[in-house]
Amino acid sequence: MGSVDGRAVLAVDDLVYDVEQASDGALPSSPRRAVAEHAALHELSARLTAGSAGERSPEPLGPTATVLLGPPVPWPRQVFGIGLNYRLHAAESGSELPSVPLVFTKFPGYLAGPTADIPVAAPTTDYEAELVVVIGTQCKDVADGDAWDVVAGLTVGQDVSDRDLQYATKPAQFNLGKSHDGYGPVGPFVVSPDLVPDRNALQVRCEVNGDVRQSDSTANMIFAVSELVGYLSSILTLHPGDLIFTGTPAGVGRTTGQYLRAGDAVTTTIDGVGTLSNRCV
Repeated sequence: MGSVDGRAVLAVDDLVYDVEQASDGALPSSPRRAVAEHAALHELSARLTAGSAGERSPEPLGPTATVLLGPPVPWPRQVFGIGLNYRLHAAESGSELPSVPLVFTKFPGYLAGPTADIPVAAPTTDYEAELVVVIGTQCKDVADGDAWDVVAGLTVGQDVSDRDLQYATKPAQFNLGKSHDGYGPVGPFVVSPDLVPDRNALQVRCEVNGDVRQSDSTANMIFAVSELVGYLSSILTLHPGDLIFTGTPAGVGRTTGQYLRAGDAVTTTIDGVGTLSNRCV
């Protein structure tokens, strides 16, 4: 599931369909509400699959490559970020491994689509490729073993960061440093966990101008997806459409000195989930 002009859409056989229209109004147009309808979205996808749509096939919005996608959940109720969740990233940062997830909040207004430009708002604008978890069920106090049951899907995210602003004070200002307008490309779609090759071991990669800057597997996260969902839900209620940026691998610009500049092309890929292609301006 994704979004076009703030409306929920579904990609099937390289075509994009408006969810509300394709379901004859049975499913909502709001991405935040639609993402909670796991089973119904699966059923709609099956009906739209080539050869099984029946006599009355809905018209697609167009091929996937020609449709301008926004963030899959444009206005989530809550957005969480996880810091230092890869061992090598903690090491390159000179930080001790956290004993519990290092959590910060992010302001939803910073989210952008999968092909949106990244504004270089500061000379220390940094890239951070991340797996993003999308909550699909309102939940509280979820056991680790049940955590995947409340996950609607996975998507790709860039937690772009203004390092000067982030570390302007002690303690650091993670919230503001990561919330410039346009600093959060995400997408292209929310992919159901049962459609990825191994939901616990996904390769995350970031390239800048074709140069691989980050590459690691989510199997090497300190706190797995199930642990993050369990930890957060033990403190507060999670809602459909909430996003969890699960942390970034080693290789960020803050440690290499290679910050983003206008004209750079940033490509962020998670195998089986999707790719973001963003130009810096």
